[in-house]
Amino acid sequence: MNALVTERARVVARPDPGPCPVIETARLRLRPHRLSDAAAIAESLGDFQVSRMLARVPAPYDLEDAFDWLNRQTASVLPDWTFALTTGDDVQIGCVGIELLKGEWHVGYWLNRFYWGKGLASEAVHAAVERFFRRMPDAVLHSGVFADNPASLKVQEKVGFRITGCSQIYALARNSMVAHIETRLTAEDLRRPA
Repeated sequence: MNALVTERARVVARPDPGPCPVIETARLRLRPHRLSDAAAIAESLGDFQVSRMLARVPAPYDLEDAFDWLNRQTASVLPDWTFALTTGDDVQIGCVGIELLKGEWHVGYWLNRFYWGKGLASEAVHAAVERFFRRMPDAVLHSGVFADNPASLKVQEKVGFRITGCSQIYALARNSMVAHIETRLTAEDLRRPA
């Protein structure tokens, strides 16, 4: 009986959003990742113009790296949501992740360079965080961008993220410390990109 009470207290103390849903937007389908996404992920993150803007992605990035990451994501043991962004042909073109790190929810995303400049990242990030807030309305989402990535900061500002500070973080692909603009979003601040 005590174990059941302890488990219920844990769930109440730190709820999670439940299983990663499938979300349809005007131009995208956001779905949980599959192992079959590995080649598309390796192709996208193998492009240094993409990987250099991400803190935890190595360069070079290859198929084995993609499978290592996908094995963790598809195991369904974490409370995190990691969406494969797909087009009408169900080919993975990017990712939006909402993950629990050190007790705080963090949003990260990337998009294959071929799809940059079309508003797809804003559309995908908005869809993911809007659905997350439906399940976790009192949560605060944290994110950020490297200071030399104004396009990604624009994505966050369109969705409603507010700048909270600056720091230096290590970028694996660059093998160096990089200036990082920190942001946060609450359900009240969420707005639909124009």
